[in-house]
Amino acid sequence: MPDSRKFIENLSGAGKSIGVLTSGGDAQGMNAAVRAVVRMGIYVGAKVYFVHEGYQGMVDGGDNIKEASWESVSSMLQVGGTVIGSARCKDFRTHEGRLRAALNLVQRGITNLCVIGGDGSLTGANLFREEWSGLLDELVQSGQITEEASQTHSMLHIVGMVGSIDNDFCGTDMTIGTDSALHRIIEVVDAIMTTAQSHQRTFVLEVMGRHCGYLALVSALACGADWVLIPEMPPKEGWEEQMCHKLSENRADKKRLNIIIVAEGAIDHNNKPITTDLIKDLVVRCLGFDTRVTILGHVQRGGTPSAFDRILASRMGVEAVLALLEASPGTPACVVSLCGNQAVRVPLMECVQMTQEVQKAMDEKRFEEAVKLRGRSFENNLNTYYLLSHRKFDTEFPNSSFNVAVLNVGAPAAGMNAAVRSAIRVGITEGHTMFAVSDGFEGFYRGQIKEIKWGDVGGWTGQGGSLLGTKRTLPAKHIDKIAEQMSIHNINALLVIGGFEAFESLLQLVDARSSYEEFCVPMCMLPATISNNVAGTDFSIGADTSLNAIVETCDRIKQSASGTKRRVFIIETMGGYCGYLATVGGLAAGADAAYIYEEPFDIRDLQSNVEHLTEKMKTSIQRGLVLRNENCSENYTTDFIYQLYTEEGKGVFDCRKNVLGHMQQGGAPSPFDRNFGTKIAAKAMQWISKKLKEFYREGRVFANTEDSACLLGMRRRALVFQPVVQLKDETDFIHRIPKEQWWLRLRPLMKILAKYKTSYDVSDAGQLEHIVRPRAKDSSAI
Repeated sequence: MPDSRKFIENLSGAGKSIGVLTSGGDAQGMNAAVRAVVRMGIYVGAKVYFVHEGYQGMVDGGDNIKEASWESVSSMLQVGGTVIGSARCKDFRTHEGRLRAALNLVQRGITNLCVIGGDGSLTGANLFREEWSGLLDELVQSGQITEEASQTHSMLHIVGMVGSIDNDFCGTDMTIGTDSALHRIIEVVDAIMTTAQSHQRTFVLEVMGRHCGYLALVSALACGADWVLIPEMPPKEGWEEQMCHKLSENRADKKRLNIIIVAEGAIDHNNKPITTDLIKDLVVRCLGFDTRVTILGHVQRGGTPSAFDRILASRMGVEAVLALLEASPGTPACVVSLCGNQAVRVPLMECVQMTQEVQKAMDEKRFEEAVKLRGRSFENNLNTYYLLSHRKFDTEFPNSSFNVAVLNVGAPAAGMNAAVRSAIRVGITEGHTMFAVSDGFEGFYRGQIKEIKWGDVGGWTGQGGSLLGTKRTLPAKHIDKIAEQMSIHNINALLVIGGFEAFESLLQLVDARSSYEEFCVPMCMLPATISNNVAGTDFSIGADTSLNAIVETCDRIKQSASGTKRRVFIIETMGGYCGYLATVGGLAAGADAAYIYEEPFDIRDLQSNVEHLTEKMKTSIQRGLVLRNENCSENYTTDFIYQLYTEEGKGVFDCRKNVLGHMQQGGAPSPFDRNFGTKIAAKAMQWISKKLKEFYREGRVFANTEDSACLLGMRRRALVFQPVVQLKDETDFIHRIPKEQWWLRLRPLMKILAKYKTSYDVSDAGQLEHIVRPRAKDSSAI
């Protein structure tokens, strides 16, 4: 069978010129996107130009449009905002302004534009493209360009990337900058919580989002806020009494603080603004609580980009260059976007029209439609928030409610507590009696099992580690005692949150079903491990927090090297045999190399890396960063690599090494991990409820089918429940990793961006897809 794959080697940018600009409001991660476009463009042989100050620079021309070099984008990755400047441009809105812009581009041979901005910037780009041939005709007539130049530059190709902290663009799950803005918000909320607790205060926080409530909604989910107000779903009539009732109920429940999050565009059902002052006055008047207002403002746009935004922007930047290389005269202007964990290309104007429809639906008070138009991700966030915010005490189950036990297994991972909190509260909402098991299966066989109530998990989302306690002990050793405890407490379902040990544990419990009927109950596992080494899922709870810890340290280390010059750092990361942290951390930190177990290397590879760094030291970028996974090689240890680099680099560069260790496991969970943990735990509890109904026969639960013991994971575009037995074949049990790992496809990206010639399979690159109109409920999105 012929090989239908496409490789980057076969795509050439020779003779092409690409202009890259950032426009509209700035967003963290824009620089990572610019860097990726420049380096990928140069890598394929194209010329790349910076267009400074957005469209204003394109209109003004001159020094605003400069050719970029490989070194000119060095050190940009960790900088927030946009280094090439952005401006709101009135001139470009005029025909005259666009005519001048066209002339400036033609004079430099630029017929490919990569625009990073919001919907306004992208709409402007599309209009420019539609007018292009007319603008060239005018320039020919006025004698400013020749007929020949007009023919040579007859087509303008445009690819957009959405840089917007509001995540207000339809057609992509995440826009560049959103995750970093959430980091800023959560840092502030975590800080406010300690002072609010001290004084028993209520805090009203205003976050950005004039037309979109994404930041407010997700930060409310991520910090367990008492109330959230967003433009897409105004509160129902009488919300004032409801909110005050909930706040006082929470205080009565021994909660010492209240957090209310308001999007700046929040409105009521009559489209009247709901302001922070209005809420403050309401709380003071009705409840007499000590209430303070904090408006976050431009803090949300600032700071360094998160690991997620750097990876997203780097992937998008590379994809944008591929889209420009493959563009033909008939290709519509497209936007490179993210669907689940998949890079896709969608027609720019379809996205813009859908985004405008959301606003129209809101103006016309069709709020439910507005939520649907926002996309599956937004809708699922909203549904999860509703699930967690309202207690229901009625139960639709036969006779008594069911007993569901929750436990953590394996090493601690940030976000575990958010998952436990979500599971407990959704379980109670669904009418179950929830039990918490301390210290994993070790606590289980010792009988450390107790009922856990709604209020017991208050404030858990922002806590790192595992509050239930976790151990690596597997159940097989104490299977009879565990079965006994299942029977004593009449446990009807199990939710296990953990890493590879949790996966092995579930397999052992499934095996034990033939001997112990106690294990014939629905069981679900949520992947929570910093190593991200469990089959059946692209992401695990805790890995994002760990990546951010690695990236933050690498940034500091790179900064220290910028003073000393000619220094190479060897950094050891965790992960067992799984190279996820080293590879993705390397991509986010701008590493020169990352050694991992999955990609065997020998002394010749080490030698070529040293030579590559020696060459690099001759340029203006006089520092190097090399990541090494802790188990990548038995003999090429961190010390060995450090000594080899030291010896081989004598007189050219000196070396330092750094073992990051357990700091990768600690710290407060990132917004992504809090949100991911919260959402998948809520989904898992709903699955457990469904299975309990399904397997309830003659007064008891009996489940022994394969599909009654599942792992819930994120696979490319959807959340899926997969029987653990079926995942056995996908797993390498000796090295505790999946046999196939999606992120290995990102390795060539890291190498290309570090100036290595490599083979890169681009057949998976986004085909142009159309936006699907929201129809029936689709809850598989994350």
